[in-house]
Amino acid sequence: QVQLVESGGGLVQPGGSLRLSCAASGSVFSLYTMNWYRQAPRKLRELVARITDTGNIVYADSVKGRFTISRDNAKKMVYLQMNSLKPEDTAVYLCNAVRAANGYWGQGTQVAVST
Repeated sequence: QVQLVESGGGLVQPGGSLRLSCAASGSVFSLYTMNWYRQAPRKLRELVARITDTGNIVYADSVKGRFTISRDNAKKMVYLQMNSLKPEDTAVYLCNAVRAANGYWGQGTQVAVST
């Protein structure tokens, strides 16, 4: 069992930056693939970034070059550094942990990019 708590969301102007954090507790964190998803109103939930237990990283095309995912296994944390934010990045951002057939979700943190 893994519990996930996201933080770091907020309101930011276009071009600004935010750093999201996801704190995990429970089972062996280092063995999980960690994902950041986002869900905007009236849109499907989409994968933003993924970091595997071996450190392989994948980004959605829409965030490549702007977002950076990282993890600290000792602290059981995963981060999403978001730079050059755009209005279309506005969404609830959710942390997700996956290992084999098990998946866990946090409650999400709201990111709003607006003037």
